[in-house]
Amino acid sequence: MGFFQKLKEKWTKQADAVTEKFKEGLSKTRHSFAGKVNDLIARYRKVDEEFFEELEEILIAADVGVTTVMELVDELKMEVKRRNIQDPAQMRDVIAEKLVDIYRAGADDKELSALNMQEGGLTVILFVGVNGVGKTTTIGKLAHKLKSEGKSVLLAAGDTFRAGAIEQLEAWGERVGVDVIKQAAGSDPAAVMYDAIQAAKARGVDVLLCDTAGRLQNKVNLMKELEKVKRVISREIPGAPHEVLLVLDATTGQNAMSQAKLFKEATDVTGIVLTKLDGTAKGGIVLAIRNELAIPVKLVGLGEKMDDLQVFDPEQYVYGLFADLLEQ
Repeated sequence: MGFFQKLKEKWTKQADAVTEKFKEGLSKTRHSFAGKVNDLIARYRKVDEEFFEELEEILIAADVGVTTVMELVDELKMEVKRRNIQDPAQMRDVIAEKLVDIYRAGADDKELSALNMQEGGLTVILFVGVNGVGKTTTIGKLAHKLKSEGKSVLLAAGDTFRAGAIEQLEAWGERVGVDVIKQAAGSDPAAVMYDAIQAAKARGVDVLLCDTAGRLQNKVNLMKELEKVKRVISREIPGAPHEVLLVLDATTGQNAMSQAKLFKEATDVTGIVLTKLDGTAKGGIVLAIRNELAIPVKLVGLGEKMDDLQVFDPEQYVYGLFADLLEQ
């Protein structure tokens, strides 16, 4: 049984709400990417060098990233030789399989996507990222998700620099039904984190979600501020923060990659939250981030609704990319 068939059987059997969200959320990328792959396969009688050149262009257009595309195409060429593939129709299977393999890179899905939760203790999750990527909204949606799983949650308003940032987080706190620890606008973010940790400990909270500034006067200042915030957190709770999640806007494509590189240099990013994946035809950025930066995408935003923040799963992602073909 081919990989495509296994994928189809697994995810059409489990056609649950989450699978549907991936399918709907990736519709723009699917119509662009899978449509072009299908057209390519229909136009060629054999798998040759020209076929691979066109495939390269399709992958680059989906923002898979030049380095990742070159590696992927080399792997596909080896697989074609190994399996002696002549018919281009067989390539759908191989492409889908290799996309999942590239993402996994030897790790299992649970290991890649699971958040590092501290059972029986306080879990501190620090959110970093530039302004405008959906950081505060992501915190609100994750608070909702964790609360619906029975966990108690507290929010820390550490972005004291952007006008309206504290109020925005408070609005999410009210909406979700969780408290926000804050100080006045312009105050020291590290002091806010200190207060939030003391409050979380005193209340016996399960998870503390910490917002941070996305922009200061310059890049150096911002990174120093993040380092200071991290130092305060780890001093108060050894081993924390347990996750440093970098929030990126999928619609910015390769710009998201350069942001990821910058934050990775400055702070120990443990995972990516990719927002607005439903708003872009360049959903291949998921693979580029994972392959070129070795940071797993842990959560993805697949829409505007409160429950549209989902744990990332590479198989569901590939299913979302090829759903129309799989269901034919």
